[in-house]
Amino acid sequence: MAVTHLALELRFQGNKLRGFTCKLTRSAHGVLPESSWAIAFQVLLPYLVSGMGMVAAGIVMDIVQHWEVFQEISEVFILVPALVGLKGNLEMTLASRLSTAANTGQMEEARQKWRMVICNLALIQLQATVVGFLAAVAAVGLGVLTRGRLNIIQASVLCASSVTTAFITALSLGLVMVAVIIGSRKVGINPDNVATPIAASLGDITTLSLLAGVSSLFFSYRDMWYLPPAMCCFFLILIPVWFTIARHSPPIREILKSGWTPVILAMSISSIGGLILDNTVSNPDFEGMAVLTPVINGVGGNLVAIQASRMSTYLHYWSVPGVLPSKTSGNCPGPCVTFCSSDVNSKSARVLVILVVPGHLLFLYFIHLLQGGHTAMTPTFIICYLSAALLQVVILLYAASLMVRWLWRRGQDPDNFSIPYLTALGDLLGTGLLALSFRLILMASSARTGV
Repeated sequence: MAVTHLALELRFQGNKLRGFTCKLTRSAHGVLPESSWAIAFQVLLPYLVSGMGMVAAGIVMDIVQHWEVFQEISEVFILVPALVGLKGNLEMTLASRLSTAANTGQMEEARQKWRMVICNLALIQLQATVVGFLAAVAAVGLGVLTRGRLNIIQASVLCASSVTTAFITALSLGLVMVAVIIGSRKVGINPDNVATPIAASLGDITTLSLLAGVSSLFFSYRDMWYLPPAMCCFFLILIPVWFTIARHSPPIREILKSGWTPVILAMSISSIGGLILDNTVSNPDFEGMAVLTPVINGVGGNLVAIQASRMSTYLHYWSVPGVLPSKTSGNCPGPCVTFCSSDVNSKSARVLVILVVPGHLLFLYFIHLLQGGHTAMTPTFIICYLSAALLQVVILLYAASLMVRWLWRRGQDPDNFSIPYLTALGDLLGTGLLALSFRLILMASSARTGV
């Protein structure tokens, strides 16, 4: 089934029509209407696979929190949400950009496709290096504010670990995203539905494993004080190379000018979530934070990234930046419009909300089966946890509905700006609501025992 798009531009001088331009676009692979069942079918398997990846990341987090480097340099915990959040800042944004390009026919010609791929990969290497370094600086700063001391050797280990982890993760996941999007178009699957969940499934476990391994390596050789600064300088020196490659693409050139604010602000928001994690993970009353934080943050970020990517593709296909499509409801829709209307984006939001509870129940079962976190899966805990997860996703989906529309009306591409903010907000909400759930359970337990 082909999709035909007619764009009519009228040119006036005063009140008189002086000319017009008519552009007819017919795409054999355009955006087609999808039923709720079709959306659920395409999203379900990647969602569950990504959830299993997050469970694995949680188990890894539960193990490595006891390693010497995490005990001696607790600021590493502040790095975790910021670096894990890079999949939202970089890989999910890359997936959203390439999915939109694939769905709107911009990757049909081989030369254009590979130039887009190479320039996008260079961009995320550049962003990963800069954001990884800034995340380490933020972690060191927050550590100094909360503990009142600065250890230069530990700070250099933290910076080298962050930059190295960000660089390797961005390169490996970027290549996977390119393969997934090109492959999904070849088999007739909408990349918007599968690319971001796969990025999420691989991103958490890859980032946490690399961070733990790299930081332990640098920490074990901390007597060689020059090694961490040398590694940091090596990756920073490559920044001009990535900048030169990335600027060959006009759309990427625009991101190089205006695309830094979302990734840096998103990193800052995620670092606040990391501070919450740092202050709770070693508290016996919050046992289970380490294993559950990657899961609740990952699921929320995963689902909202799918919604933002779908909305962005829809807007790119049916309108131009600055103007909302006529069939799109309001500039500032209420929650009822976002979740209960007949709009195609409302349909996908309902599907994503429905997936939250059964998905988390399955993930909790696997965590319990693997004895991760040593948390008692009592009915009270499960109800509090599921309520926190559901509230997080509802807030994120509504925020996505508002943010994507707002960015589009401002003439900004939601593919580049929305997902970093939304996944960072998901990290902050997930960590905060999870800590609140543990606090409520503690209060309820104290009330029952009369302590």
